[in-house]
Amino acid sequence: MTMKLTDLQERIPADLHLVLAKEGITELRPAQEKAIAAGLLEHKSVLVCTPTASGKTLIAEFAAVKGIMENRGKAVYIVPLVALANEKCSEFKRKYAGLIKVAQTSSDVDSADAYLADYDFIVCTAEKLDSLMRHECPWIKYVKTVIIDEIHLLNDVSRGPTLEILITLMKRLLKDIQIVGLSATIGNPDELASWLGAKLVIDGWRPVELKKGIQYDGKVEFTK
Repeated sequence: MTMKLTDLQERIPADLHLVLAKEGITELRPAQEKAIAAGLLEHKSVLVCTPTASGKTLIAEFAAVKGIMENRGKAVYIVPLVALANEKCSEFKRKYAGLIKVAQTSSDVDSADAYLADYDFIVCTAEKLDSLMRHECPWIKYVKTVIIDEIHLLNDVSRGPTLEILITLMKRLLKDIQIVGLSATIGNPDELASWLGAKLVIDGWRPVELKKGIQYDGKVEFTK
């Protein structure tokens, strides 16, 4: 039986429930339901490996926004590209206007960005967060939820080492941190989940069925 948004009324802040209802969300997708079953709403770390457009961003929002609204602490959303940071920041600002303070900080500037102390939900690249931590920003200690989008980039030759060191430092320095890793393609999910100290959430559901086929002479023959 599919979990409904109304089933979460007693488990998430009323303002968060209202926002999601206004967005037209009435029931949860399989990966979202599995993440909740894995302890997402109880501040447990999860590693989510599901197809594109399967609802991973909402999983991140459940963790980050719930923690902020319940005064647990700040949330940081790590993305691989500045353009994606801009996109996510605009989306979150629109949805949660007047409820939480959202900011995006660029990786192009190596600074402490002290103004971020006044914000609840911070979107940035791994390189920028690495810079902020090296500057020993005092507000970093208030971060309680960290979302890592495209976490499979840990295997990237150029960007992987920075991300790995960053996660290691956060696990060591930040008390009671909740890590939410998101990816559509992870080669070693069990090993990565173990390293993160996270529950593994795997699901193959996608909004549009994916078919494979061969095109030849103007015709496509799909494999069964």
